[in-house]
Formats: sequence, C-alpha cells, structure tokens
Amino acid sequence: MLSGNTLIFDIETVPDTEVGARIYDLGDLSEKDCAKAMKAKRIEKTGHTDFLPHHLHKIVAISVVLRSANEFRIWSIGDEQSSEKELLIRFFQGIEKFDPILVSWNGAGFDLPVIHYRSLLHSIPASMYWDVGDNDRNFRYNNFISRFHWRHIDLMDVLSGFQYRAAAPLHEVALMIGLPGKVGMKGSDVWGAYLKGAISAIRNYCETDVLNTYIIYLRFEQIRGNITEEELLSEFERIKTKIDGGGFEHLKEFVEYCGRGGAKARE
Repeated sequence: MLSGNTLIFDIETVPDTEVGARIYDLGDLSEKDCAKAMKAKRIEKTGHTDFLPHHLHKIVAISVVLRSANEFRIWSIGDEQSSEKELLIRFFQGIEKFDPILVSWNGAGFDLPVIHYRSLLHSIPASMYWDVGDNDRNFRYNNFISRFHWRHIDLMDVLSGFQYRAAAPLHEVALMIGLPGKVGMKGSDVWGAYLKGAISAIRNYCETDVLNTYIIYLRFEQIRGNITEEELLSEFERIKTKIDGGGFEHLKEFVEYCGRGGAKARE
C-alpha cells in the first residue's frame, strides 16, 4: 500500500540568455540570437550536441503530482506569471511541508542539478532538502541527495540498474506500457513555445510528463511488491476520476489507459 507522501516532479527549461551572454560575452544580442549563439558554442565544444550545460538552463515550469494518504493532486506550481525564483521557493516549501518521497525521471541527471544551480543563483534556502544527517539523523542513510538512497527515486536511474547505457527515454517507456507518452509537444519545442509566450502550453506539457512518470512509478511499486494489483487498479480509478472531474483536457488521453486497468493492458 502507498504510504506517506509522494511528490512526483518534472521541470521545463529554456536557455538562460542573460547568464549565457555574460559567460560568452555576447553583447546586446536579442534573446533568440543569444540562444542560437549559445547552442553554437555548445556544438563547438562537444562536437555533437547543442544541448546546453545544466547551469545555463532557466526553469519556466515545475509540475507535480502529490499523492498523500487522502488525496491525489496534479498541478503546475505558481502561475504563468511566476518568476523562476517563486517557482523554486514554492517547490522547496512543498518539500518542507509534506516531507515526501521525491520521484522523477532523470531527476538526478538533469532536473535536480538544474534546480541546484538555479537555487544558488537566487539564494534560496532549503535546509530539509540539503540535509544529509547533520540536522536530522534519519537523513544520514536516506536523503534526497545521495544516489542510492530512496528519499529521491529517479526511475530512469533505478530501472536501468544505475547503468547509463541502459537508460531509456520517458516517452518510450511510457509508450511501452501503453501510456500516451509526450502529448502536445516535446522537449525541443519548449523554447519556441516560450518565445511565443505560450507558458500555459508548456505547463500543460510538463503535467503530461509528470503524470506519465507517476503511473510508471505505480507500476514500479507493483513489481517491487509494495502495492497489489487491486490497489494499483484503485489508484488508476482515482486518477481517472480526477481527470474526468474537469480542467484537465490536456490529460484526457490518460483516461483510456486508466479505464482499462493499465496493468492488464498487455496479457
């Protein structure tokens, strides 16, 4: 049975052109041209990718699922006008309030390092998150930071057996088990949507990622023996009811999966 509080999270980012211009001495280029120059610099350095290093990403959305003893909620932190600093403050406030197990897909490899750098930039304190046993002895052997602890479960890391060569994309694992995967856009579309001011679409996309991750986590808990098939189906019904309750048009494609019981999708 699911116990305690679980917080599944995902972030969406765009190039931090202000910091990029400072680092690469790009002068007064427009935001679009600055990002283009930053990516060109990245290809020049790596020889194969324009994906920017973690410290040059700016967070524009953080979406979460909160599963507590009494409720299931899914939402994007803040609103479309929220600054990056406000998003991060609220994220860490949630950790302080709910003392959850964190769950992510590639969170250890991407989301959390980005969050760390951006927290440094904005001087955001988060004593519980950073505790490794100095303040609470219970965190010494189970904290959010250490790779092989269970207070943060990076599903991509765990399911690959902590082998980078075995890591799989969220979209493909989601499709593998019958989920919709990424809906509406993909990660590479976020920058273009941001330039158009389509923050709402980015937040919706982020919520589809976090719901994919949550349902994969439920299947993971089942194969670990932590929940029964009956409990799994009950949780699918809870998700379906929440989505059907209104305001989640971008998540409607998940209803069919939950309605047919997910775990029984492949006999």
